[in-house]
Amino acid sequence: MAAHHPKLNSSKTELIFIPATTGPHHELAISFENSLIVLSIEARRLGVILDGQLSFSTHIANLTQSCRYLLYSICRIRPFLTQEAAQVLVQSLVISRLDYCNSFLAGLPMQTIKPLQLIQNAAAWLIFNLPKFSHVTPLLCSLHWLPVASCIRFKNLMLAYKTKNGPAPTYLMAMVKSRTVPRNLRASSTARLDPPSFKAHGRRASRMFSILAPKWWNELPLAVRTAESLAVFKCRRKMHLFTQHLNG
Repeated sequence: MAAHHPKLNSSKTELIFIPATTGPHHELAISFENSLIVLSIEARRLGVILDGQLSFSTHIANLTQSCRYLLYSICRIRPFLTQEAAQVLVQSLVISRLDYCNSFLAGLPMQTIKPLQLIQNAAAWLIFNLPKFSHVTPLLCSLHWLPVASCIRFKNLMLAYKTKNGPAPTYLMAMVKSRTVPRNLRASSTARLDPPSFKAHGRRASRMFSILAPKWWNELPLAVRTAESLAVFKCRRKMHLFTQHLNG
């Protein structure tokens, strides 16, 4: 840092420790150029709140609260909006927030992301001006919205496709490897990914991209895995997830 002349702003710098396994709280501090940076329980990065356990509970709570306020504001002017205008407002102000950086939430329990699903349900009811607890699945189909859990899987599968076929960052390509066979067998044309050779230990390890990406990728139909372009892959994958999670 000194060689490139940047200065550390102690009031905006946060230090967070994420252990490999669950353990006691660590007392940690870093001294840098007469500034003492103490360990924080949570840290915000690009609008995402990280915590030491990677539970994202605070992030989900804050996101739910902000989306609920936006829905309330739109609800007050809903009588003066057409359905098309309401959909544009909801998608640009609310759904975009649910989609932002949602790949971080991969592997979380359904109960943890349930508040986000309730926000999406409320958004659909608001667009169609229907009462609460109306059957929401036909509304999601009409809007071409995947449920929140499927959106998270959708985002990670897109990263898996880019990692397998390019372009993708080097650090992601190092995490995922295509399955190779010694001879020209039928398995060589199935476009599968190799699961990691190591065993995952702990709750957070099972949520690693290197573990989830091959697992979710290999569950896709062959026609989706062998898509010739990213655009075709996105279309086929979305149709597959719609069939699996909305119409199934």
